[in-house]
Amino acid sequence: MSRESSAEHTETLSLAGIEPVDLLGHNDRNLKLIESRLPGRVVVRGDQVILSGPQRDVQELKRVFLGLIDLVRQKRALSESDVHYTIDLGEHSEPPANLASEPVLMSSRRQPVVPKTFGQRDYLRAIAANDVVFAIGPAGTGKTYLAIAAAVAALRRREVDRIVLARPAVEAGESLGFLPGDFQEKVDPYLRPLYDALRDLLGEEALRRSLESGVVEVAPLAYMRGRTLRHAFAILDEAQNATLGQVKMFLTRLGPDSKAVVTGDITQIDLAQPESSGLVLVQDILNELEGIAFVYLTDLDVVRHRLVQQIILAFARVQRERNGARAEDRTGPGGRKA
Repeated sequence: MSRESSAEHTETLSLAGIEPVDLLGHNDRNLKLIESRLPGRVVVRGDQVILSGPQRDVQELKRVFLGLIDLVRQKRALSESDVHYTIDLGEHSEPPANLASEPVLMSSRRQPVVPKTFGQRDYLRAIAANDVVFAIGPAGTGKTYLAIAAAVAALRRREVDRIVLARPAVEAGESLGFLPGDFQEKVDPYLRPLYDALRDLLGEEALRRSLESGVVEVAPLAYMRGRTLRHAFAILDEAQNATLGQVKMFLTRLGPDSKAVVTGDITQIDLAQPESSGLVLVQDILNELEGIAFVYLTDLDVVRHRLVQQIILAFARVQRERNGARAEDRTGPGGRKA
């Protein structure tokens, strides 16, 4: 290590104008999280944060603290995911506070719905700029929630007359007959996540009125066949469990002045033949058509519990190891066929 890189450096940042607890967290929870993930030393004295250590460590701490201070000025209090995301960004070209300047709409609780990651921002921008968008990524990246938020915003702006949400009702082929209860009781468990997002964005009473009037419709994918959706915002969720024919059927329902968003996670295919997933196959068919966008979210865009991101990475690592083992079994040592 060179003398310059190991020499002690110090930076002092001002917290003037913000409450230290909003930055550091209750019982210094956010501060402890930063200290557990980054080298260097942090001392808080009044309205100052003093950073010390080797220059590289201090510069990284400075980047993180400046980003978090900007976030506090935007939203007043930080979550654990805010801290993790700001650290994980590395030398990104934009500060995370820029995300707060792109609200989608106000939720029923009067809270702004904004992208929480730059991947989510790219997703929402793609929806605004294209008539058909495919969002592919792991659980917890906001694929469904943000699509519904964009649909509700379009409805409030009178860009569409209604919202239509569809899901494969049963993962492997929509076989509802063996389930107890009437039709609604059979499909409700599969559509419940869509209702939950709508309720959060619209409120209970507004959702009830919208469902009764047909302004909002939630239905199994099979019930889209034979229809034309005019002036509608249509969302196909969990599309990894739809066949290519079903994805085609859904997309060809679009009528004038309509948008479609198709979401799914190709690592969670529940079909008996995973290779038949329409969400996998459609990427090679439609990826060059103008007006259609594919957005790929990653573990960095996970906004659920921190463990969700780690679980996704762990499963991905195991899958890569298994794929490597299968490839070696097929070719044998030295890359030759066994």
